[in-house]
Amino acid sequence: MATTREDEIERKYDVDASVVFPDLLDVDGVARVEPAVVHELEAVYFDTAGFDLARRRITLRRRTGGDDAGWHLKLPGGEDTRTEVRLPLEDGTDSVPGALLDPVRAVVRDRALAPVARVCTRRREHPLLGDGDVVLATVTDDEVDAERLDGSAHREHWREWEVELSEGPRSVLGDVEDVLVRCGAAPAETGSKLARVLGDVVARAAAPAPGTDRRERPDEEAAAQLLLDLLAEQTAQILRLDPAVRDEEPGAVHKLRIAARRLRSALTTYRSLLEAGVADPLREELRWLGQALGRARDAQVLREHLDAVLKDEALELVLGPVRRRIDDTLLAAKRAGGEEAREALDSERYFRLLDALDALAADPPLAPKAYVAARDLVPKLLARDEKKLRKAVRGVDRSEDRGARDLALHEARKKAKRLRYAAESAVPTFGKRAKSYAAKVKKIQKALGVHQDTVVARGTLRELGVQAHLGGENGFTFGRLHALEQWRAERAEQDFQRAWQKLPGTSVRRWIKR
Repeated sequence: MATTREDEIERKYDVDASVVFPDLLDVDGVARVEPAVVHELEAVYFDTAGFDLARRRITLRRRTGGDDAGWHLKLPGGEDTRTEVRLPLEDGTDSVPGALLDPVRAVVRDRALAPVARVCTRRREHPLLGDGDVVLATVTDDEVDAERLDGSAHREHWREWEVELSEGPRSVLGDVEDVLVRCGAAPAETGSKLARVLGDVVARAAAPAPGTDRRERPDEEAAAQLLLDLLAEQTAQILRLDPAVRDEEPGAVHKLRIAARRLRSALTTYRSLLEAGVADPLREELRWLGQALGRARDAQVLREHLDAVLKDEALELVLGPVRRRIDDTLLAAKRAGGEEAREALDSERYFRLLDALDALAADPPLAPKAYVAARDLVPKLLARDEKKLRKAVRGVDRSEDRGARDLALHEARKKAKRLRYAAESAVPTFGKRAKSYAAKVKKIQKALGVHQDTVVARGTLRELGVQAHLGGENGFTFGRLHALEQWRAERAEQDFQRAWQKLPGTSVRRWIKR
């Protein structure tokens, strides 16, 4: 069955059992309150042995009773907001449906899910209606009995109130809160019933093993803090984008690939801040991930580009089933690339990469150099990346033929991308100077990126032209498209030269510290 997804905007309140439920007609904008509806609810919550979901404020439950019986996955959203993914119950099925695992696969990975808590709730629902009988919000009065399912016999009983917005404005939440607080309620100390019953067991699961030596964390001015911020930000980006890739959302593969590239670049530029041998294995795994994601994206980008070029061509210049051959070839490549990407995201190798990134963020093995002030160390690290870019550009000038020049330009593009990312990482320390330098390098990278796109396009067009010829078709248009790509390559080289001339002649080490 298909899943449904919607945002829940709600607030929870702790309240003593003796407090009398208030008259909600006192809430601004409420015209009448529907008679209370009583539900008996039972929910079994699932998680890994390490409470990976709960530690990220995610809940996964199987609920019976009420109007929304089924499987519910709740994901953190914005203020007062959680996104709920629902799936109806199927008779005789107690295991978590695969459709609800995809959104959290990057969190759960290949670890088993098992029941961790049972929560039974006697709920009294009070719908608040405004003018025209519009349901503004629903206020629930819950009596809760909960137990852990870890054999500990830990049980809890409490009362809580909850306000869930329906069709009313967000201001209704504040208006209802004013009434509830006046009669004795207080904003809930935990964000969910599961968080309350699990309590400190989740914190203990996340804590280091007894006797583990915790390394000293760097202060905010240390170079390592830039690296740690990058690792945390881009790892979180991978976790956010993973379900979007699985759901085939447009642009998700590209964004996830960029996150992997940024991580790999950071581990290259800041490699000396970590103990020897730490960065290289992660860099290799991130390279693998980027390659696994790249094929589907590259085929899509090339198809969109060639489609746009063909639209601009006069009809008399398009001889034979050119568009069909392009579409058939590149759509097949995109499908194959998509399957490869999905296989990569479902692989043990990918899950262990995520584990390694989590471990690095939790307890980074920092080298002594990591504690040096970023203002003193980072310019030296950027200068090293700049030196490699300048060397790569000299390699372009020494190229003896077209093929060697294309390879040299591609190498310069990779070095430019690394320097750009490094300069962007220095913005928190050096501000506008680092941002300006990164923008200049980005123009170099962009021009070289267009050139590399033409290299891929020319190779594909040559192959398509050969196939068309062998199939008895006219190959004229493929030759023309190839020539247009050659012209685009020459334009890209000119753009690169202009961007290169605008890069400051002085060392980046001196430039950003002015």
